[in-house]
Parts: sequence; structure tokens; C-alpha cells
Amino acid sequence: MALWRPLLRRTSSQKPARRSYTIYHNTPERDREPDLQVKMEGAEEPPASVAASSREKARGCWRQGWWKTVAYLVLVGLLIFIVAFLLGYVSSRVSCRTCGDFLTVVSDESPYEEEDDPGGAPLYWTDLREMFQRFLNEEKLEGTIRKMSEGPHPPGSARLDALSRHVLNAFASYGLDHYWTDSHYVGLQRPNWRQPNFLHRVNGDGVVLEKLPLGDPEVYCAYSASDIVTGGLIFANYGRRQDFATLRHRGVNPQDNLVIVRVGEISYAEKVANAEAFRARGVLIYPDPFDIPQEPRKLGLSQNTSIYGHSSGLPQIPAHPISASVAAPLLRQLRGPAAPQNWKGRLPDVPYQLGPGEPGFQLQLGIQNIKQSVMVRNIFGCIEGRFEPDNYLIVGAQRDSLGPGAARSGVGTAILLELARTFAAMVRNGFQLRRSLLFVSWDAGDFGSVGSTEWLEGYLTMLHLKAAAYISLDNAVLGYDKFFAKTSPALLSLIESIIKQVDGPNRSGQSIFEQVTEQGRPWESEVIRPLPMDSSAFAFTAFGGVPAVEFSFAEGSRPYPFLNTMADSYDNLNRALYGRLPAVAKTVAEVVGHVLIKLSHDHLLPLDYWCYGDVLLQHINRFTEYTALLKSRGLTLQWMYSARGDYTRAAEKLRKEIYSSEEHNERLLRMYNVRIMRVEFYFLSQYVAVTETPFRHILHGRGPHTLEALLEHVSLLREAPDTFDEVLFRRQLALVTWTLQGAANALSGDVWNIDNNF
Repeated sequence: MALWRPLLRRTSSQKPARRSYTIYHNTPERDREPDLQVKMEGAEEPPASVAASSREKARGCWRQGWWKTVAYLVLVGLLIFIVAFLLGYVSSRVSCRTCGDFLTVVSDESPYEEEDDPGGAPLYWTDLREMFQRFLNEEKLEGTIRKMSEGPHPPGSARLDALSRHVLNAFASYGLDHYWTDSHYVGLQRPNWRQPNFLHRVNGDGVVLEKLPLGDPEVYCAYSASDIVTGGLIFANYGRRQDFATLRHRGVNPQDNLVIVRVGEISYAEKVANAEAFRARGVLIYPDPFDIPQEPRKLGLSQNTSIYGHSSGLPQIPAHPISASVAAPLLRQLRGPAAPQNWKGRLPDVPYQLGPGEPGFQLQLGIQNIKQSVMVRNIFGCIEGRFEPDNYLIVGAQRDSLGPGAARSGVGTAILLELARTFAAMVRNGFQLRRSLLFVSWDAGDFGSVGSTEWLEGYLTMLHLKAAAYISLDNAVLGYDKFFAKTSPALLSLIESIIKQVDGPNRSGQSIFEQVTEQGRPWESEVIRPLPMDSSAFAFTAFGGVPAVEFSFAEGSRPYPFLNTMADSYDNLNRALYGRLPAVAKTVAEVVGHVLIKLSHDHLLPLDYWCYGDVLLQHINRFTEYTALLKSRGLTLQWMYSARGDYTRAAEKLRKEIYSSEEHNERLLRMYNVRIMRVEFYFLSQYVAVTETPFRHILHGRGPHTLEALLEHVSLLREAPDTFDEVLFRRQLALVTWTLQGAANALSGDVWNIDNNF
């Protein structure tokens, strides 16, 4: 026991005396001993005042020493805590998988499933890939493609009803957590059997000179305006906006005439909308041999076959597909300037002039389609996630087809069902999904993705809060030579990492990435394409604000000729792929399956929220050449540049927050995932009405609020300065800038502290 022994000060006048006395220490109760005495031989008892002073000083010395000891102990303990914390933090950051590149493939040295039950063995990325490959069945893919493409199965038909029951029963047999049907009535346009559509050549008085064949009455352009129109004929290449601009530049006016355009490059809906914008009276759409092979000996399209499509958007002018055999004599009768060299196709003996025709040459197009109320059924199957069941990855495929639809809907439905079966089997064997998987079979896809769009409209206000990504399986196999991903930029890094791990269908042992880059070109230029307007993936991104992608294999030199025709059968598609249809379909399933594993399980969603800074820069750089012209009018794009800079800083701020956060903090992870998941939604303009401008995305959408519309208007400063509208320019610039600034503020998560001068 430690005892404190203070010295007692004695005065010189006092004589020593043999007296004993006791000093009581103010020690803690546990250390106190009763009646502790200190014997001082020959000492004289001091006066009371001196004794009191001595006792007070003794207590002061004791208190001072006790507090110093406590302070030293606290400092030592704090130092030990800080050192231990720093060592633990450094150790955790070394093992953190989400540092730096969030999309790095998980190492085989660390468990991929950290939430596995303690009693089960952990699964690694290699284990999951092998498990997926083990359950994926190529023969089942082949059987489903055959079944789904036995004949035409349009919405409302008995054949489609039977196929719908097959899909629903399949979901039930796989043991999915939930499966159901969503049914509703929609108005679909059908040919009028009592009053068929027609195309006539007439004279100036409207007298019919020749009745031209339109071919199969089942082949038509859905949602065309029902009307009878008469006019001359103008050749407008693919019917793109730049094609109509070329006509205007060459002095050819499509106004009050019919236009004839080639299949390809853009959708039927865009062709008709562009023709209407340039005041044409009607549209004829034909397949040119330059775009679609038409040699029957080499598996080509018959020259008497036309290709069906749809002109969704409810245009005010009629449109109809025609065959190459009908288009050729019409084009031969055109006069006027010669078409540009890159407009010339391969129709025999056609000089490809722009038109119009000889004096008195006129056509009369009569479209008399009728609208019918048809019940459409979307079929859903769901595997619930264990940790974030309210967040979904959606996989969809069109089920209907006006023709047999092997390529159009059969392959996609087969992959959809096989993915559902495979993931259900993986879950039964230990794979734990973090987020839910939703498998959807859409109806009325051949009418402009009606089934998926109707569902999107019903959940528009909450979709961006629940759906992390959408994958379309439509048109998944049109060849085997080229691999394409039509996608939102948010999925680019994930796609790159996946195609490095999946073998291509051409050569075993060589990944898709190695095949597309073997000529030394960047993989993005070979693989990435913009979202097409006639895909359900387009609606999810441009309308719903959800990152989306559509994967497909196609032929680079010889495109599949039977898409959207009555000849789109299993046999024709398999012949076009030299008997490798099931194998190529399996490769697509592998790509989609690997993407789903990453999206459904990774703690941090592998979406490129930061990539939009570069994408915006690429778009904005196109305005640079007009800076001087704008400045000459006292105008500037500075606010748009500033908003883009704010977005880049906000993305970097979020990246740093994630880098420095705790890897296993569930609350933080969910918060970060919510912000990442909504990035695509932030680019939907909140300043235009969804009823008037449904595709509100400023990068992928359509309308005056988009970056593309602003650039097109600014380009008038050089092409047609007199038509430049300064008031419209200011409005368009404001719409774009407000949306960009809103995206930056939302991504930052701290609206009040963001560094901007807007």
C-alpha cells in the first residue's frame, strides 16, 4: 500500500519533545487503514495553528499528486485508443473492395457473399459463375424458341393466349417467390377487311391509272393516320431529319407530296414524324437491297415482301410499307436533281433521283385501318432479394408478334424464361440476392412497346425509387458476328467488365472483349450504340429515368433479312446463323446473367454516376464552333458550362464520400445506392409536361428541352441565320441548364453548400 508522508515544518524556538501523534490520510475507502500512527521519537507537539497549517499543506500535496496521476492515465488511455483505431482503419481500408474502381471483379481470395449463413460455405465470384453455367441449359433455350415462333401471335389472338399461359405456368414451376398477370384494355389499330388499304397511280383529275399491289394485307403500319391523300412523290433516303434538310438544301420541297423512304437507320415512327414536320402528305417505306439482302438463293428477302412496323405518336399523315418490287417502278419515274451518292441503293435500273416525277404523275394512298379495344397481358415473375427487397432489377422481353417472330420475340422470351429458371435454381443452392429480380413478359410490343409503356405510366411517379436498371431481351439474336449494347452511359463500366469474362460465340477461349478489340479499335466504338426509339429500353430511360440496356448479336456484313416479316421463323433464323442459334442465344443469356449477378448482389450498385460528366462534356463540346456567332449576338452558353462543372464536382464529392465511408455500414450503403440509382432520373426535365413531351431525358429524349434540340437550333446561326429565334434559344438554354443544375444539386446531396454561382 502506498503511503504519502509529508514533512512537517518546525519552528526554531520550539524544543523537541518525546511525544507521539497520529496523522489521518484522506485515502480512498478501499485503501484506508484504521488508526495509522507515525511515531516521532523526541518530537515536541507543535502549536495548534502550526499543526492545522501543516495538515492543510499535506492535503494540498496529496490532491495535486492524485490529479496528475489521473491526467497521465487518461492521456495514456487516449493515446492507446487512437493508435488502435488508426491501425484498425488502415487494415479495413486495405481489404475494402469498394475503394477506387467499384466495378473491379471480386477476387477469388475473398468471399463474394458476405451475408451467407454462418453454417454454409461462402460463395466466391468463380463459384457463382460456375453455378450459373451449370444450371443454364442450351436445349431448353432451343425448345422455347421453337415453341414461341410456330406462327403469328398478335395481341388478342388465341395463339398468344396459349403462349401466355405457357409463360405463367413456367414461372410457377420454377418456384419463384411471386408470379402474376397484369391485364388491361388498350386501343390497337388493325387493317379493315371490308375496306382494304390501297395505293393507286392517278392523273391530275384523280382518275385511277394503275392499282399498285400492297401485298399481304396483314402487313401494315400500325397507328398510321386513316386518310386518303394525293400528291407527287419525293425520295427522302431514310427519312431522317438531316435527309429532309438535304432536300431543302437542293431545292426539293416535300410539302404537299408523298415521300418514299428506305427501311433502316431510324424507326418507322421517326420517319413518319419527320415527314409530317416537313409537311409531306404521306409516307411509303420500302426495303432497299443495299440495306436488306434480297437474293433468295443466299437466304434473302423476296422482292415482293414488305416489312411491317408502327408509327406510334399518332401522326396526322398516313403511312404504309411497300415491297421493293413496288418501289422500283415508282422511283424510276422520278425526275429532278440526282440523289447524293450515299443515298443510292441497289434497286435494278433505278437512277435514284429526288423527284418529283413527270408532270401529271401523282399517287393516291388510302389508309383505312380501324382501332379495336384489345386486352393485353403482361406476365410477371419475381425472386425477392434478402436485404433490399424493395429495389428491383427488371428483365423484359416482348411476347407477341404479328409474324412468327423467332428473332423479334421468340429468342427474347426463351432467354427470359431460362434466366428465371436458372436464378431460381441458384437461390435454392445458396446464392443470396441482395436486391429483387423481376422477370417480365410484355404484350403488344409490335405496336410500339405498348405493354411496357402502359406499365411504366402506371408506376411513373415511383419507378425511379424502386428500379435500379432494366435489361431488354428483344432482338437479342440477329446474327453472331457483331456484339452490340444499346445502352445508357450509366452501365458502360459494368458492361466492359462483363464482356471481358464471357466467351464469344465465334471462338471458344476468347472473350467478347478480345474479339471486338482484336483490330485495335476502342471497344466502345465497336459495341456501344444509342438506345433505339422502338425498344422498350428506350422508354425506361427516356420516359422513366431508369438506366437500361439492350444486348444483341448481329451480322456486320449481311443483316438478318426477315425481321418484322412473315418469314421470321425458327428455321430461317437458324439458317442465317449456320445452325448456331441456340449457342448464340446462350451467350446472350450468359452476358445478361453476369450483369444481373453484379447488379443484384453487389453492396454498392455498379452504376457509372460519374461518367455523365464526360458524356455531358462530349455533347457540350459540339457547341464550341458556334461560340463566336453567339457572342456576336450578345449570347453565351456559360450557364450551361457551369452547370456541367457543378455536376462533375458533385460526382467527385460523392465518390470521395463513398471511398472514405465504412464498407459494411448498411445505412450509409442504402443512402449512397439511392443517390446512385436516381442519377438517370435527375436528367428528366421537370420543366416540360409529361403528357405533351413524354421522353423528357435531356440526352436521350425527344423534344425542344433536349441538348440535341438546342444544338440543332444553334446550328441555324450558320446554316440559316434568318431563322434563328433568340427567344426560343433562351428558353431552350434555360430548360437544359435548369435540368443539369438540378441533377448536380441532387447528386451532391447538400443543396445549400454546393459550390456554384447559378
